[in-house]
Amino acid sequence: MSATTSIENLTKDEAAQELARLSALLAQANAEYHQADAPRIPDADYDALKLRNAMIEARFSDLKRRDSPSETVGATPADGFGKVPHALRMLSLGNAFTDDDVTEFDKSVRKFLGLETGDLAFTAEPKIDGLSLSLRYENGKLVQAATRGDGAVGENVTANARTIKDVPQVLLDAPKILEVRGEVYMSHSDFAALNTRQSNVGSKTFANPRNAAAGSLRQLDASITKSRPLKFFAYAWGEVSAPLADTQSGAIARLKTLGFQTNPLTKICASPSEMIAHYRDIEMQRATLGYDIDGVVYKVDDLSLQRRLGFRSTTPRWAIAHKFPAELAWTTLDAIDIQVGRTGALSPVARLSPVTVGGVVVANATLHNEDYIAGRGNKGDDIRGGKDIRVGDWVQIYRAGDVIPKVADVDLSKRLGETAPFDFPTTCPKCGSDAVREEGDVVRRCTGGLICPAQAVEKLKHFVSRAAFDIDGLGAKQIEAFYNDDQLAVKEPADIFTLGARDMGSLTKLANRDGWGDTSVKKLWQAVDEKREIPVARLIFALGIRHVGENASNLLAIHYGTWSTFEDAMTQASVGEGAGWDDLLGIDGVGAVMAASVVTTFHQSAERASIDRLVAQLRPQDSARPRSNSPVAGKTVVFTGSLEKMTRAEAKARAESLGAKVSGSVSAKTDLLIAGPGAGSKAKKATDLGIETMDEDGWLALTKDV
Repeated sequence: MSATTSIENLTKDEAAQELARLSALLAQANAEYHQADAPRIPDADYDALKLRNAMIEARFSDLKRRDSPSETVGATPADGFGKVPHALRMLSLGNAFTDDDVTEFDKSVRKFLGLETGDLAFTAEPKIDGLSLSLRYENGKLVQAATRGDGAVGENVTANARTIKDVPQVLLDAPKILEVRGEVYMSHSDFAALNTRQSNVGSKTFANPRNAAAGSLRQLDASITKSRPLKFFAYAWGEVSAPLADTQSGAIARLKTLGFQTNPLTKICASPSEMIAHYRDIEMQRATLGYDIDGVVYKVDDLSLQRRLGFRSTTPRWAIAHKFPAELAWTTLDAIDIQVGRTGALSPVARLSPVTVGGVVVANATLHNEDYIAGRGNKGDDIRGGKDIRVGDWVQIYRAGDVIPKVADVDLSKRLGETAPFDFPTTCPKCGSDAVREEGDVVRRCTGGLICPAQAVEKLKHFVSRAAFDIDGLGAKQIEAFYNDDQLAVKEPADIFTLGARDMGSLTKLANRDGWGDTSVKKLWQAVDEKREIPVARLIFALGIRHVGENASNLLAIHYGTWSTFEDAMTQASVGEGAGWDDLLGIDGVGAVMAASVVTTFHQSAERASIDRLVAQLRPQDSARPRSNSPVAGKTVVFTGSLEKMTRAEAKARAESLGAKVSGSVSAKTDLLIAGPGAGSKAKKATDLGIETMDEDGWLALTKDV
């Protein structure tokens, strides 16, 4: 399979492999962009990868991964700054790349709202290519500033933000609590002057204004930040004790009166054609603006409609970013390295002579799989005219985002001498086990399983990731060191929770190792003990079950309630048959592939033994109780037929907010069926089972006062 293979032509196995590849690429890119302030690929490539991932997930919804890029915002906050939880998550935006995408955005908003005709206004504003910042004001005074981080938790950069001239220290006539959000950036002229000064004193120069702005804001010494020419555009808000206005445009105008810089190119548009026209106008001005932008953001102007539209897991339904196109460059392929992932996949990575593409220095690129290197597509057809890729080749790099770029083409006229085709390994470079490629699979995988250090380390890194156990002081770097230390011997998750006791009886103490002391070790043991109590959803996610992401983990936790109930159900369930299987598949959002993966995990002896050893060290917390004042709290609800007064998405969101479980199928465990016009087999089955059934008006009456 080629990474350029049409999504419509992907088989299910190919789609799963492609989602795995995209997840790895996007995770690395997010870390490079948000943590290291050193992106190696352009925004357009990143956006293209995220779009391909979303389109595959839309076609194969049951293949959605636990580490799906569509469920991820930013990256874990870097060490060196205090962590700041955001009162309201700082989310990313969905992307549009074509005029048709903008038209579809308008249609999707109207469909969700049930507003097929009528006026619908949007704001359109330049998308600044900088670093997101949230400023918290209490009683008119700036009390805290934080970066986006991973969307839920950012870095405390309050002292640094106070040095930015565009950031007011005091606001007059502001709400008691006001979080102002915007973008820290650096103008082109200031960037050039900064690099000149850096070069004159022999200091590091920056690749582009975005890196310079991010690196300047995230200095541990605020005096360095003060010496840098940072600017700030305000364009949004987080927590606020009183509304700023009734519209997006009105709220932005209010921020301007409070003393914030807002973008003068922000405009209200009445239709997709007006939005696209403004996009073209901004695109024409792009080179003369004096600062970097990478697209135009459209937002529904009416804030009451924004509230109705709400959010997906990581993006708002009421906004989208219309991105500018990708860029290309040529360079030399110096080497091809093979990386081994958590699932054993062997992924080839191109090591390049560094080249600047769209303002970012690129040194690595994805080569996807062995067929792509050989010039073959997923059906054995030729790609790139059948040209293979060899070390030493002059290659074209395609960059469109924050992730590893890809090698798009080869210039055979510059191939020197008799270079040999690349020999893709048939053994794992990490453990020496056979690397096999099953029939129909595009990825070659290590068969070492638990004995493969690469797979084991990656699984442990996932276990301590932010959305899983998130143990303070125990990140990817520490996990790798602990795994490779024979004395510490952290080989599986349970070992993390026995490490303290084992360390006490060992002559070689952790406190005596480089980077550790009595205080840091004490804090680590405390952090580990605190995580012995863990919500069921986080525990399920941390297990790293294939196809089970954060959303799926939450669905499972809500449905089963307790760990023991979930564990017993999976133990008793059989793939493809029985009441337990039907109950699992009945959860809205759980498909057959995901369900089979979960059940299989609990029936594999080695995996199950590892899970049992882990759970023996924990006190899993029951899933959050539903709202007690809701008449549908704890009940399983099914919607069928057409809804006329609300969209299906609104109805589902409303039911879940009231503590109900929304199922996609009717079973003996269904409590309530809401049937609209056109209800068919589900309504008949509900009648046969004696399940309470009501129409849409009855549902609205039941829930209107809650």
